[in-house]
Parts: sequence; C-alpha cells; structure tokens
Amino acid sequence: MAEVAEQHYLDTLALPPAQISGLVVTRHGYGRPTRHIPVIEAGHPIPDDAGLNAARETLALATSAGVEDLVLVLLSGGASANWIAPASGLTLAEKQAVTRALLRCGASIGEINTVRKHLSAIKGGRLAIAAQPARVLSWLISDVPNDDPGVIGSGPTVPDPTTFADALAVLAKYRIDPPQTVRAHLEAGAAGKIDETPKPGDPRLARVETVIVATPKRSLEAAAAVAKKEGVEVVMLGDNLEGEARVLGAEHARQAIDLARRTRQPTVILSGGETTVTVRGKGRGGRNVEYLLAEAIAANGAAGIWGLSADTDGVDGAEEIAGAIFTPDTLARARTRGRDPQTMLDDNDGHGFFQMLGDSLVTGPTRTNVNDFRATLIAP
Repeated sequence: MAEVAEQHYLDTLALPPAQISGLVVTRHGYGRPTRHIPVIEAGHPIPDDAGLNAARETLALATSAGVEDLVLVLLSGGASANWIAPASGLTLAEKQAVTRALLRCGASIGEINTVRKHLSAIKGGRLAIAAQPARVLSWLISDVPNDDPGVIGSGPTVPDPTTFADALAVLAKYRIDPPQTVRAHLEAGAAGKIDETPKPGDPRLARVETVIVATPKRSLEAAAAVAKKEGVEVVMLGDNLEGEARVLGAEHARQAIDLARRTRQPTVILSGGETTVTVRGKGRGGRNVEYLLAEAIAANGAAGIWGLSADTDGVDGAEEIAGAIFTPDTLARARTRGRDPQTMLDDNDGHGFFQMLGDSLVTGPTRTNVNDFRATLIAP
C-alpha cells in the first residue's frame, strides 16, 4: 500500500519529497523497500517495543498535521497489534498480557478489539482526533466479518460505538483477570472519570472519510470465478462466518458428505470469516488448522472430499504458516505414524498435526489480509 502511495505522489503527481512525510508499520518480515517513507517491522499478534515506538511516532505525525494537510491512513488487518499505544498509566507488558489472554479464550475479533480500543491512545478513533484539524482519508483492507470499519485494526480513524463498560463485560464473559492497573483504568472509564472513545456523530470526526478498498467477499467471488471456469459448481456459505473453529469444521464436513451423496458434479464449498479457538491444550493454536483438523476428523476419510483452510496474510495464529490441506487419506497417514488425530485436536495441536504429514500450507508474506479462506472440494 505504501509503495503504491509513493508512486502516486512522487511519480504521478510529481510532488517534491519534502511535502510528504509518513511512517509504515508492518509485521516482522513483511517490510518492503520504499523510497521515501520509512518502514518499521513490529510484533504481531503480540505487540512489542518496535510497535510501541512506531505508534508514538505515528501519533506525533498526526498531531503535527495542520488544517491544509491531508492525513492518508492506509490500514489493513494486523494494525491492532502493530500500532500499540497504551493509554496513560498502562504499560506495554500489561497490554501484552491482556492480548495473550484474549487470543486464547475464544473471544471474537469484535470483542477483542472492544477491549483493545479502551486500553489505547491510538485506537477507537483516537488517531483521527489527534490529526485534527487536518483532513483524514482512510483506505481500509477489511479482514473482519461484515467489514466493520470500527473493528478493522481497532478503528483508529472511525467513531467507536463500544464503551468502557463493554470492555469490562468482555473480560467478565471470558473470566479474564487482567492486571490491576488495567481493571482500574477500565472501571475509571466506565465511571466517567476517563474520556470515552469518540462516538458516532462526534463533530471532531467531521473531516474524516473512510473507504473500504478490498474485502473478504471479493476474494471469495474471485475464487468462485476460478472454480466455475474449471467446471466446478460452487456453494457459497458467506464471508462472515464466526464461532469455534472446530465446531465449524465438523459442520462443513457434514455438509460435504451430504453433497457427495447427492451429486456427481465436482463441487466446492467456499467460506470466509474469522473463527476462534479456545486454547485448552499445549498446542500452538491456529484457527485455520484447528478448523481443518476437525473437518478431516468429521469427514473420516470419505472418498473424494478434500479441504483447505488458510489465512490470506500467510500467518495462522502466531505461526509462519498460512494453514493446511487435508486429503481423503489424511487420518490414515497420521495413524500409520502412531498419532491420534482427535488427541492432537484436543491438544490444540493442528499445526503439529499437519506439519507431521507435510501438509502445511506455507505461502510466505502475502502483504495483504482479507481474512480466512476455506474451501472444501467434493470430487466424485
């Protein structure tokens, strides 16, 4: 995104570099060579010091903008971790602890970002507030169900309908006991002692424009076009599926088995969205591999049923692995190695399972993020 922006301003518009300032923040290993705008690589999904320093510099840039300036925000999924700016009185270590707990408990991305926004000095519209009185134009790549701008990257430039009380409710729902300073901060906010995030209709956001330029739905439509060109029928389940990854995987296996009984036409079931994993075992998690292992177990080696699930940014959870595939003989191959698929699923060890079989899907950095992509192929 930054490379194209530079090309537009430096080459197409021929602006002098002195008129352009900015900063790019991305995941470690995802940087690209830019000509003018510096790039910082930072932690994801657990934030780190690099992200902390980058967020501080970003806020300083925004604060320096004047009424004649354009603040262009190019945002995609991952910004919630890369732009880490703890609210006053909170530390990076405390934010890291809360993030780890939220990622392991099975909370949805909307719930996770509700908490993040109320522990932050940059999320939940606060970046746009810092940039006033400049004009703010945000171009977003959506990686969340329903393409809610308030959830993409925790909505740093858009109004936030959630509250401190909502954030406390999320922690209570998942029985998360945060550091005392975090709880005190949220309770003070709920009591009106700390300013809320800007809400819809806030006049300070009057000069903010938001455009969503890429979505999970468009990626699924592109995949459907490829399938149809190859003579494969398409069953589209939607781009906003949520819930426990293993539950959804088993459900999709049952749908595939039912389709296999009723059709002789090659068919692919496509879906997107963002599932969750409640980590109870010692495995590494990863919602795509958890979904896929559960689907493989439920399919139980049925002939002609194949599956793929991957995150479009090339990273499933904290792993440098996008996801995996399963085949009709996946379970049999695992058992010949003396491994029990259900035991590994119970241990949240989907990554270990598919790596053992050589069936991990490794794309490397894709440098985009339009959420998860799932395909189950019925090939009679």
